[in-house]
Amino acid sequence: MFKRLIFLLISISTFSTVYAQENWKLSTEKDGVKVFTKSILTSKVKALKIETVLNASASQLVAVIMDVEKGKEWVYSTKSCVLLKQVSPSELYYYSEVILPWPAQNRDFIAHIMVSQNPSTKIITVDAPCVTGYVPEKANIVRIQKSLGKWIITPISKSQVKIEYTLAVDPAGSIPAWLVNLVASQGPLETFKKLRTQLLKTEYQNVKLSYIID
Repeated sequence: MFKRLIFLLISISTFSTVYAQENWKLSTEKDGVKVFTKSILTSKVKALKIETVLNASASQLVAVIMDVEKGKEWVYSTKSCVLLKQVSPSELYYYSEVILPWPAQNRDFIAHIMVSQNPSTKIITVDAPCVTGYVPEKANIVRIQKSLGKWIITPISKSQVKIEYTLAVDPAGSIPAWLVNLVASQGPLETFKKLRTQLLKTEYQNVKLSYIID
């Protein structure tokens, strides 16, 4: 669900290369959060990779991610999040609107979240691509059609996890370069700061998910 962190002007034909490990360059590091960028072939704008360690169990973190209607409490620039369809405990669809400052128009999208875990390594993958349908396009809001977001969550212990989040988005329409740079520099740092606070809330303490091995 972190596709709300930033909007990147990336050709859909290059999306499949985003998750390759080579060529990532450290852009920013603050409060234990590392933000990497990567050039994407024909794109002039870079993709993002965020790495950090959080003091939480795997179940706690996944519970926060899957609690999509509270996403606006911690995800940067989020105006609204609405659960559209709960397919199973580990799969859902949701709608979100993202606030952008003038002169840019707000963006919205429908995301499909799917959680899986390797039973041997306990590594969790959360895929969150954009999909079409479910909600008609709205006046004065630009619909994001092409986006890939992925969490790789590696348990370090029962109370600590390592996170790698990778993101590529085609924001559609026009967005000023200064706004892309602003969101790229502020979005990841502010989101992970708020995520740490979100994980401390009562509803996520001692949570156990049936589809996650802590």
